[in-house]
Amino acid sequence: MKNLSKILAILFPFLIFGQGATKKEINQQVQTWVSLNSVTKFSEHWGVAADAHIRENGFFENNNFYFLRGGFSYFPGKSVSLTAGYAHMWLAPTKEGWSTYADENRIYQQAQLTTKVGKVSVLQRLRNEQRWQEKMENDESTGENRFTNRIRYLASFTIPIFNNKKLPSLVLSDELLIHFGKEVVYNTFDQNRLFIGIKQNITPELSYDFGYMNVYQQKYSGYQYDMNHTIRLFFYLNSAIKHNQAMAPEHHSGDE
Repeated sequence: MKNLSKILAILFPFLIFGQGATKKEINQQVQTWVSLNSVTKFSEHWGVAADAHIRENGFFENNNFYFLRGGFSYFPGKSVSLTAGYAHMWLAPTKEGWSTYADENRIYQQAQLTTKVGKVSVLQRLRNEQRWQEKMENDESTGENRFTNRIRYLASFTIPIFNNKKLPSLVLSDELLIHFGKEVVYNTFDQNRLFIGIKQNITPELSYDFGYMNVYQQKYSGYQYDMNHTIRLFFYLNSAIKHNQAMAPEHHSGDE
């Protein structure tokens, strides 16, 4: 009975998110996602974070979104960081014939923890976002915004596969995103992002990861989904302004 209770406790969120309309419409598409994610320390406990993202449909065929994010970070210890800031997205229209981008303004707060289990590096991040998404109609802004609050949990595992540290490591990660708001009726589950790829250092301060990300996103209708097969290339720059400062800890954006 105890084992059954544990199993049900684990499966409960997935059972809830999996419920809804029995009819599903899944839109399969290929995308390319490139970003630069940076953290720069200017003192022992303080720094700035900045990200720039471009996501394209197909292999750079046409734009899906542009995204910029910035914030201030506090480092209470070597393995923990707390960050808060602002982000802006320019979302390309999905309807044929439309050309006007929709704006999204966002405030976010996050806590990140980096630990090790044997040789495996484990990064966990909890992020909370307040989002104001511009509503569009007939290729024009309606002047109204949709407000949602989104909570995201990321777990990422970097697994060395070679003794030589200059060679790539294996990366496995998953991020679950749920959101809440007046207009979130059928899709409290927003999306899930599963990534598998490699990670490699270019310099002591600059690294990248490259691989496949599966983005499974539920639309506001509840029965429509996007299944994005994404080629992802993310660069990470972690540095310090003063030479006597320790380099900033690894920063994981994971997305927009």
